[in-house]
Amino acid sequence: MRILVVEDELNIVEYLKMSLEAEGFHVDTATDGNTGLEMALTNSYDAITLDIMLPGMNGYNVCKHLREAQISTPILMLTAKDGEYDEADAFDIGADDFLRKPFSLVVLVARLRSLLRRGSSSGQGSVLQVADLVLNTSTKTVMRSGQELSLTPREFSLLEYLMHNEGKPLSKTQLLEHVWGLDFAADENIVEVYIGYVRKKVDSPFDQPLIHTVRGMGYKIQDAKG
Repeated sequence: MRILVVEDELNIVEYLKMSLEAEGFHVDTATDGNTGLEMALTNSYDAITLDIMLPGMNGYNVCKHLREAQISTPILMLTAKDGEYDEADAFDIGADDFLRKPFSLVVLVARLRSLLRRGSSSGQGSVLQVADLVLNTSTKTVMRSGQELSLTPREFSLLEYLMHNEGKPLSKTQLLEHVWGLDFAADENIVEVYIGYVRKKVDSPFDQPLIHTVRGMGYKIQDAKG
């Protein structure tokens, strides 16, 4: 599960990143509202923890802009303020949950897992389809023309991100940051290698290729008939 932590207190950022990664999450971070909004708009996350008091743009406005952009990612808002009006305001603009500082890591993780389960059970975004290729994010299965394909977790994440952005060219940098993480130190050519792996499983056995190289831009997945 990929989590975006938007928080300006560096000690909290470091603590949450280390602790949540120890719980099995992949964590990206932003320390101001504008950066957090841009990352949430351009990347696919399973959940977002969003502080209210942020430089540049406060958490309320970040949440509001995301909902206006039809981004339905579960948002857990965090605040050092104590007041029921803050909580009411957060829910009014589209937050899914609210937690006051200081908070227990156990409670935070439980809240995040609850939001993730809620999103999964709602069925929203659980199935992605391009032509005859179907990817189920809940069951972690991939089917093409009724045939189940066997992908590694990394190949699955790469294909999922391409399908989330159907028809949109994605650069090697974008793919590396999303699938491998912002702090992953590796040459961008690893993306090309894994695109090759995915093509062998998703395209090679079938008549119609879906994964395309866009010269000078990157890669995209698209139904040629579309």
